[in-house]
Amino acid sequence: RQLAEAYTFLRRVEHRIQYLDDQQTHLLPTVDADLNWIARSLDPIRRADLGNGNGNGNEKTAHNSTRELLDRLGEVREFVAGEFDALLHQGQAPMLSAADATCKSCGPAVLPIDSDSFIDSLPPELAQRVKPWCEQPKVKALRDDSKQRLARLITRAAEAVKTERCTMAAALSFIDWLEPLLRRDNYLALLVERPEVHSRLLRLLGLARWPTRYVLRHPGVIDELADERLLHGRFDAAELKAELDARHEAWTRSGQADEESLLDTLRRAHHAEVFRTLVRDVEGHITVEQVADDLSALADATLSCALRWCWQHFKQKHLSLADGEPRIGVIAYGKLGGKELGYGSDLDVVFLYDDAHQDAAEIYAAYVRKLIGWLTLRTGAGELFDIDTALRPNGASGLLVTSISRFADYQSGRGSNTAWTWEHQAITRARFCAGYPPLEAQFEAVRRGVMCAPRDAVALRAEVQSMRDKVRSAHPVKGTVFDVKHSAGGMMDVEFAVQFLLLEFSRSHPALLDNVGNIALLQRAETSGLLSVGVGTEAANAYRDLRRAQHAARLNEAPTQVGLEVMAVQRDAVLALWREVFEVSPRPLQG
Repeated sequence: RQLAEAYTFLRRVEHRIQYLDDQQTHLLPTVDADLNWIARSLDPIRRADLGNGNGNGNEKTAHNSTRELLDRLGEVREFVAGEFDALLHQGQAPMLSAADATCKSCGPAVLPIDSDSFIDSLPPELAQRVKPWCEQPKVKALRDDSKQRLARLITRAAEAVKTERCTMAAALSFIDWLEPLLRRDNYLALLVERPEVHSRLLRLLGLARWPTRYVLRHPGVIDELADERLLHGRFDAAELKAELDARHEAWTRSGQADEESLLDTLRRAHHAEVFRTLVRDVEGHITVEQVADDLSALADATLSCALRWCWQHFKQKHLSLADGEPRIGVIAYGKLGGKELGYGSDLDVVFLYDDAHQDAAEIYAAYVRKLIGWLTLRTGAGELFDIDTALRPNGASGLLVTSISRFADYQSGRGSNTAWTWEHQAITRARFCAGYPPLEAQFEAVRRGVMCAPRDAVALRAEVQSMRDKVRSAHPVKGTVFDVKHSAGGMMDVEFAVQFLLLEFSRSHPALLDNVGNIALLQRAETSGLLSVGVGTEAANAYRDLRRAQHAARLNEAPTQVGLEVMAVQRDAVLALWREVFEVSPRPLQG
């Protein structure tokens, strides 16, 4: 009878885990809100509070519910393990009762974490970091099994350092990661019971500084380390959108599709995907270009879901669900537009709409304000994006959202209010990334029209150079070092040279119209005869190397400045490109 009850309990927990994830998984979540929901859904007394679940209820009650769930799971597992051992050994092994059960998953008995003997057993560096914990009330209040789990994890980290499976810096980072989670039994249990996850986490913490900071901000992402397929995949936008829509449908069916739940769902999904890409990156399984492609595609997919979900919760909408999605699109500029997004990059976006409704301008302006709130608000699940809309027509003084017809007039110079040359430079790498599908072709037509417009080559060259000088003045670099982005011969020189080539020659060379990135465009310019043989290819290779150097520096939170001789070959290749593109100008490069 007890085994039958244990089986029923475990199946009920399994069903709730799979309901949360809408997939065949058996891993207990580490996110507190999800654990609290499972606990409350299992308890008929607390089930009435589910409408306020997912972290919205009383914090103390939520913590108690989670603790009781984990306690009950521990008791059931110990009982089942005892029965299994007794059966396997023909009744010779004693059956553990719940009262006698200790932390079996902690392995061999260990000293309490707050004992002097345990502290003395650690390497001095770890002991110095752990010892202050012993005086903290939250450590003194821990149960014995939780203290055992902590001691086991720290002992494992010390052993990993001793056997050179991780660095001392990684072990210390792990201690820093543990400290705010001392009373989060779900994280401790996952690491104790899944040694391979613990090992992967220690390794990751030793590879670069940015991953360490990321798991400190978002500890729940360590769930991803339990997936054996983690290193062998790539981001799949269609799969993520299907998963998010399934989760949204599940929230709706349960009557819990409130805005806070949806905001948290978007953030957790985004954090998990960023972490997967990050692990593949630092482990060397994907290139810098693939990292940027995946992060850009992830941003596109997240924006697409946010657009639709936010519209459903927008009270001023004039279109019913039967009419479909809002007739608004997100135009990506900058790094997102060029698919060169990095970890933590801002999203430079412009919002356009195509809707003849008499109040469309006011409706979509209010909607975009709400959407930006959805994207930028920091919730209990963390942050999502920083949004920059400064590239919209007329910048900060302009409307937050613009009709596609007015945008076309502005960009093409029709009327008194027209775009500047630097705005035309920016649009060369812009693209439609989410929203109302018909707007994609409409925007691309405007973009290509801008790029194919006839221009005075001398005036254009002077304006592009002038803008480059302004950017360089805003980011001064000492002459004794080379900044991979801002110094003469750096990435910015490549970008400005490419923008000039696109604005000057797209009309006669349609191959330049495609938004395929600076590297491919340099190669196309050389193939088209716009650059001397070798100049475009060498500049493209240099740009790739400069991006890698910048990426590596940011992963380690290091300066992007190196000695003048370190990247001299790349610098010379970019300077050769600059001279060839701007050779008619007598002004020497500055900086």
